[in-house]
Amino acid sequence: MANPDRDAILARLATVPGPDGGGDIVSLGLVSDILVNGGKVMFSITVDAARAATLEPLREQASAAVRALPGVESALVILTAEKKGGAQPAAAAPPPRPAKPSAPTSASGKPGVPGVGAIVAVASGKGGVGKSTTAVNLALALAANGLKVGLLDADIYGPSVPRLLGLSGRPQTVDGRTLKPMEAFGIKAMSMGFLVEEETPMIWRGPMVMSALTQMLREVAWAPLDILVVDMPPGTGDAQLTMAQQVPLAGAVIVSTPQDLALIDARKGLAMFRKVDVPILGIVENMSYFLCPHCGTRSDIFGHGGARHEAERLGVPFLGEIPLELAIRETSDSGNPIVASDPAGTYAATYRSIATMIWEGVSGGTGAKAPPRIVIE
Repeated sequence: MANPDRDAILARLATVPGPDGGGDIVSLGLVSDILVNGGKVMFSITVDAARAATLEPLREQASAAVRALPGVESALVILTAEKKGGAQPAAAAPPPRPAKPSAPTSASGKPGVPGVGAIVAVASGKGGVGKSTTAVNLALALAANGLKVGLLDADIYGPSVPRLLGLSGRPQTVDGRTLKPMEAFGIKAMSMGFLVEEETPMIWRGPMVMSALTQMLREVAWAPLDILVVDMPPGTGDAQLTMAQQVPLAGAVIVSTPQDLALIDARKGLAMFRKVDVPILGIVENMSYFLCPHCGTRSDIFGHGGARHEAERLGVPFLGEIPLELAIRETSDSGNPIVASDPAGTYAATYRSIATMIWEGVSGGTGAKAPPRIVIE
């Protein structure tokens, strides 16, 4: 069956009335950023930020209209908001859509995800510190420790989970709307990288990114999970802050390398989570040291112990050191992470030890600040 045509999509969307019943969303200029990838269609609808929470029926109607087209397998429809007069997007994302009646609610009042016991963010103050590799191996380590685990790749602009897990193809839908997560090595995974080609640039504004993340979080068949690991975007921008504010995170893990410049950015990430009352489960020092494979000499290429000292200074748990190791890089690049490819090895044991501390922190077993309790109805 032929892939859906952009003109056909626009023609179908022209049958959807505008927010106030006058005109249609195409003639009103509300439809933009249409992406077609095989049978997957993605587009955004620009709405007034103040009304975003009440226009969910409009999004549903547009989604249903496009899904009815021949060749369309699924539609990802995003509500985005901009200030009038062509101004830049508002600094904060539009209010989250109301949770479905069946959604659990955390102690913080944020709507939870049905069937997901706890959500943990793996974050860094900057890119290039090995955060995604760490997140993937920690997710696999949690699964190796006997938990049901999911992994959400929240880095819209640079999704790397598909490559790290060796996954390809497109996720299927359960009911035409809810996506079925991909699976690898016993864990469930979702990423924007499954929906667009690897080399396709995501030129999206902040509110569009947040809407896409909300859908990947709440419109994916995650259940049942003990824990969902979120590979956060690097940095401390609007997308990261809004995600921390809107998602009932049970805690955050900060990944840093030992050198001072990385630790400065790690402090910023830690401070961001503290400002929104997300417990810090601990700091991981990645690329901590290098052992020469030929002579066994240890070299502290980026310095050593900086993350441990920072954790002690800030009063948060230090979770462990992960070396700068060729095998970790090679297995990650090949889509067969070290915890899965060498489960009995030293490095897998290190990740499993860190995963144990994270789970104890989530369940209140360590000195970390008690996370919000998520009640599953």
